[in-house]
Amino acid sequence: MIRTPLRPLAQILEARRLGENPDAIERENIRQRHEDMRDRARSRAEGRLLVLGLFFACAFMAVGGRMATLAATEPSEPRANASGSSIVAQRADIVDRQGRILATNLETFSLYAVPPDMIEPEHAATELARIFPELEKEKLLNAFTGKKKFLWVRKTLSPEQKQAVHDIGEPGLLFGPREMRLYPNGRLAAHVMGGTTFGREGVQAAEVVGVAGIERLFDKELRSLANDGQALELALDLTVQAAAERVLYGGMKLMNAKGAASILLDVHTGEIISMVSLPDFDPNDRPRPLVEGNASDSPLFNRVVQGVYELGSTYKIFAAAQAMELGLANPDTVFDTRGPLRWGKHKIRDFRNYGNELSLTKIIVKSSNIGTARVAQQIGTERQKDFLGRLGLLQATPVELTEASGGKPLLPKNWSELSTMTISYGHGISATPMHLAAAYAAIANGGTVVKPTLLKQDGPQNGERVMSAAVAAASRTMLRKVVTEGTASFGEVAGYAVGGKTGTADKPKEQGGGYYEDKVIATFASIFPAHDPKYVLVVTLDEPVETSGEEPRRTAGWTAVPVAAEMIRRVAPLLGMRPEIEPTPLADITLTSN
Repeated sequence: MIRTPLRPLAQILEARRLGENPDAIERENIRQRHEDMRDRARSRAEGRLLVLGLFFACAFMAVGGRMATLAATEPSEPRANASGSSIVAQRADIVDRQGRILATNLETFSLYAVPPDMIEPEHAATELARIFPELEKEKLLNAFTGKKKFLWVRKTLSPEQKQAVHDIGEPGLLFGPREMRLYPNGRLAAHVMGGTTFGREGVQAAEVVGVAGIERLFDKELRSLANDGQALELALDLTVQAAAERVLYGGMKLMNAKGAASILLDVHTGEIISMVSLPDFDPNDRPRPLVEGNASDSPLFNRVVQGVYELGSTYKIFAAAQAMELGLANPDTVFDTRGPLRWGKHKIRDFRNYGNELSLTKIIVKSSNIGTARVAQQIGTERQKDFLGRLGLLQATPVELTEASGGKPLLPKNWSELSTMTISYGHGISATPMHLAAAYAAIANGGTVVKPTLLKQDGPQNGERVMSAAVAAASRTMLRKVVTEGTASFGEVAGYAVGGKTGTADKPKEQGGGYYEDKVIATFASIFPAHDPKYVLVVTLDEPVETSGEEPRRTAGWTAVPVAAEMIRRVAPLLGMRPEIEPTPLADITLTSN
C-alpha cells in the first residue's frame, strides 16, 4: 500500500507562499488517513458478520431439519454402538427334498444392561428375576450396582418377554436386534441338523455359527453372502423322517432298548431319505456334552455314524457274494457245517445244530457261523480285506456330517486266518449302521458302490463295480429267503417283498475286555422290494430284550426285525411305492400238439 506523506513538500511551500499555516495540511492528512482506516475496518467487520450469520442460519436449518425428521419417525429405544467390524448375521435356510423348512432364521431381540444409566437397579433385578426364573435376583443386583458399565442379561427374548421387560420402564435396560436359528420341527432330524450357537456378538447383531451336524459342516456355505441366501437342499424327506422316528421310538420302548438307530438309503443315488438316532434332543435347546461317563449315553451321540458296533451275521452275505464273484461257489454249493469248528484253542459254534452240511443259500438262511467261516477260509485273508475295503467297510463314511469322521471301523491288529473266519460272520470287526447300509446298497443296486449322502442328487451314482449283476441278483434271492424261510420271518410286509439279514452280536464290556452275557446289539439290514430294490433300511437296537414270552429274547429276529417291518409298512406308501405282487418263476409248460 502506498502511504501519502503527512507533510508533502509541494503543499508546504505553496502554503508558505500564500501565508497559510503549514501545520493545517498535516492535521488534514492525519484526519483523512484515520477515516480511511475506519472505513476498511468497518468493511472487514461487516464481511465477518455476514459469514457468521450464514453459518448460524445453516446450523439452525440443520437442527430444524433433524428435529423435523425425529418428529416424523416412530420413537425407539436408544442403542449402544457395537465395537469392531460389522457382523454378518444372515444364515441360509435348510430344506428337505420337497422344499419344506428344516432350519430357518427368526428375528428376535437380546437384552443388555448399562448400569450407570439405571435409576432403580433393585426394582429392575426383582422384575427380571420374575420374568426369567433362571436368573437370580441377588446376582443381578450385584452386577447392576457394581463397577461394570455393560453386561448381557439374555441373548434371546420372545416377543412376550421383550414386552414384559419394556414394561419395567428402566432406562438402563436396552434391547438389541438379534437373528437366531429356529428349527420349526423340534426334535425331528435333530442329529442331522446338529445345531448352532452365537459366535461374535455385538448389541446390534450376532454371528450364528454351526456347532454340529450339517450346520457345522456347511457353516461357511450357509453364511456366505455369495450364495445370496439360497437354501441348502437335503435328501431327507420330512414326512418319512417323522414316520421313521415315531416307529423307531415305539420299537425302542417296546423292546426295552437303551438306544436305537435307523437309516433309509436310496440304493441308486445314495441319498439318505431318513436318519434316526435315539435318544435325541431338540436343537432349539441343544444340551451340553457329557464330561464324564460313556459318550454313547448322551442324546447328542449319533448312533448312525458314531456308533461303531459289531454288526454280527449281517456280514455273512458279503462272504457269500464274494465267494460267488470269485467263482468259488454258487448258491447250491455245499459246505461242511459240522461243529464245533476248531482253530487252535478257539472254537466256532452255531446257534443250533444245522446238520453236517448246508448249501451256500442255506448257510445264509439258517445263519450258520461254521458254514460262513468255511466260505471265508476259501476266500482268504487278503481277498477278504480287499473286498470289504471296496465296499467301504474299512474306513470312515464320507457322509456330510462332522461326526462321521469319528466313526472309523475297528479292525483287528493282526488280521489272521481266525480273524478272517470271525469277520465273515460279523465278529472281530466293528462298523456303523451307515457303513452297513452303504454296503447293502451295492448288493441291492446290481453290484456298484454308492456313497451315502445327505444332499439331494440329480440322478444315480455310477460307482465302482464290486460284483457282477448276476452275483448281486443271487445275493438278493438269498436275502429274500432269509425273510420267507429263515431268521427274519417277522420281517415280511405284504406287497413289498422284503429281503434282509439279521445280526445279533454280544456287546463288549467297556472295561476289562470280554462280552456281556445278557446285552446285545441287534441289527436287521433289509432291502425292498427284493426283486427290484429301491431302498435299504438298517435298524439297530442297543441292548434290546423282548419279554412277551416265558423267557427274555434278545435276538434280532425277535427285536429289530419287527421294528423294521413296521417301519417299511409305514414309510413305503410315503415313498410313493404301491404294494405289488412279487413275481415268481413260471411253472414249466410243455406244448403238445392236438
